[in-house]
Amino acid sequence: MAGERSGDRERLLAVVRLVPRGRVATYGQVAALAGLPGHARQVGWALHALPAASDVPWQRVVNARGELSPRAQPGAERLQRALLEAEGVAFDARGRIPLARFGWRPGRGGAAGLRRGRG
Repeated sequence: MAGERSGDRERLLAVVRLVPRGRVATYGQVAALAGLPGHARQVGWALHALPAASDVPWQRVVNARGELSPRAQPGAERLQRALLEAEGVAFDARGRIPLARFGWRPGRGGAAGLRRGRG
């Protein structure tokens, strides 16, 4: 069972690595693309466990409303916002990212190879 969880985590992080600069994906979208629909919280746990020097672009994952989710580490939301703004992602007056404009829509092939049993 631990090996399966590790494989799930790796698939989730592989999807996050596919999100291009200037785009964001939701926790639920990442989970679904990794073949784990309904496991948005698992995405949050996987990102929370990343080491500080990770190459995974964690800042590109937001909640379903286009908001930055609160983090345990003080100032993490400000850092996430600064990283996204540096990539050209804009926030509205309520601090939300317009997903219709900045949401990632993977093209053909996208993350399909990562789904359970194929990756």
